[in-house]
Amino acid sequence: MQSENRRELIEQVVVTAEQMREIEGRIFEAGMPVAALMEKVAGLITRYIQSLYPWAENRRVGVLVGPGHNGGDGLVVARELYLQGYEIHIYRPLSKLKELTNYHAQYAVSLGIPFYDEIEPLYECDLIIDGLFGFGLTRSLSGSIAEAVELLNQWSQPVVSIDLPSGLHTDTGEVLGIAVRATRTLCLGLWKLGFLQDQGLDYIGEAELIDFGIPLKDIWSILGEPPDLVRVTETVAKQFLPLPRPKVTHKYQQGHLLLICGSRQYSGAAILAGLGARASGVGMLSMAVPESIKLLVVSHLPEAVVIGCPETTAGAIDGTSRYANALLPELVLEKLHQPSASDSGRSETYNAMGKAPLSAIACGPGLTKDAKDMVQGVLAAQCPMVLDADGLNILAELITIPTLLKRPGQTVLTPHVGEFRRLFPDSAELLPDRVQAVQKASQRSQSVVLLKGARSAIANPMGSVWLIPESTPALARGGSGDVLTGLVGGLMAQPLLSEHPLEAIVATAAWWHAQAGILAAQERSELGVDGGTLAEFLMTVVRGKRE
Repeated sequence: MQSENRRELIEQVVVTAEQMREIEGRIFEAGMPVAALMEKVAGLITRYIQSLYPWAENRRVGVLVGPGHNGGDGLVVARELYLQGYEIHIYRPLSKLKELTNYHAQYAVSLGIPFYDEIEPLYECDLIIDGLFGFGLTRSLSGSIAEAVELLNQWSQPVVSIDLPSGLHTDTGEVLGIAVRATRTLCLGLWKLGFLQDQGLDYIGEAELIDFGIPLKDIWSILGEPPDLVRVTETVAKQFLPLPRPKVTHKYQQGHLLLICGSRQYSGAAILAGLGARASGVGMLSMAVPESIKLLVVSHLPEAVVIGCPETTAGAIDGTSRYANALLPELVLEKLHQPSASDSGRSETYNAMGKAPLSAIACGPGLTKDAKDMVQGVLAAQCPMVLDADGLNILAELITIPTLLKRPGQTVLTPHVGEFRRLFPDSAELLPDRVQAVQKASQRSQSVVLLKGARSAIANPMGSVWLIPESTPALARGGSGDVLTGLVGGLMAQPLLSEHPLEAIVATAAWWHAQAGILAAQERSELGVDGGTLAEFLMTVVRGKRE
């Protein structure tokens, strides 16, 4: 059990190149010989490769060897595979090697393993192991090495990279001129930040962490406890899911979310946001939509209290007159508690506990920018609020940071990269380093910012960042973000979660959303995951994670 707990903690840790150097420095200063650690790490890599490719006789393995300790790891792996019957061929483009790496190269030569200063002889190999460069590379690959990597990337055999694909920046995932396009990458010791950045994903392939036993005390001494960067795992997310509920409760104790969404043009966005909120388990869901789409929304979400709002000639919620000046939530609630005979949806607005105050507001999906007056008014609401889609586009026109700093309640922003650039042009200059960009944006706006992408990043104003480690291209489809907005709002609204940091709740929603997409894609294919399907699979995730 202790080893399982340790493994779980290790899976949550993310480091920069400098932090990894400092952690390894502590290990070596404590007396761990570099040579012993290299043998240990290479042994773990060898066993993993053998489990992936369990053949030896008449099989050829090519190993790319660089001048540093990454090359040393590659040479030890080459030696061990050779001794177990694999035919090994080594590409060594640089003759000058670090001392320890050079010792391993000399021993490999003594065993009769052939070395080449060109990569072409490795073309006939069945597997390539990339040990050219490990973490900490900052210069672009060039010359004959860059040409070799370009040629390698044209070949069809599987490539396993040690620690990082050679040519990737450790922290940003940036391709430094050219990089090895790996089939699989074995990250050593701790997850490097580049694995959680969008731009390196096409080169990393399948990623696996090789835990070689770094003491936790050495990790926390450098990163702090808790660290500023958190990789969101299933265990992390389960801490913040709103389950299980107390045995004795009622709907008004499970939160009240107001969704402000939709337009005549984008009625589906309101429905999908409502489905996301429904899946969160929030006790009461109220929805403010244009009058013209009210009955349509009710037909899909009969349990919601749906309020039809005055609308513009274009079919957007009209934020002028009595709906302006931050009065929309209060007036919606007033209407909720004094329903007219024409109101559709649930008419029950009272119970033994009386009125149900708003716990949170989610605003934006499908609104169109014609709802600018309404968004400007609702920003003054006291309760926590999540803004997405046209809520963000309107916010950008209102001068983002000064507007947000005036907000009396907590704010969550959920932009994709395009919206992020409009909202935070200064922070966007840090892209494609998504972590630094989202940290700066969160700190300046004093909001929790969820920057959506293949690896979504969630930052709080204190500088902490939560990183979602996996997703699926199936989510690159209209409506996915609407489901996420409803899910985030629904979790934010639930009192059971109010004791947790807001960014943890948002990160849980993002993880849950990504897992639903992954499961849906496995069953329906990446092309078969529409917004409605995605919302359905949210419950599949919860069932699976609680069994």
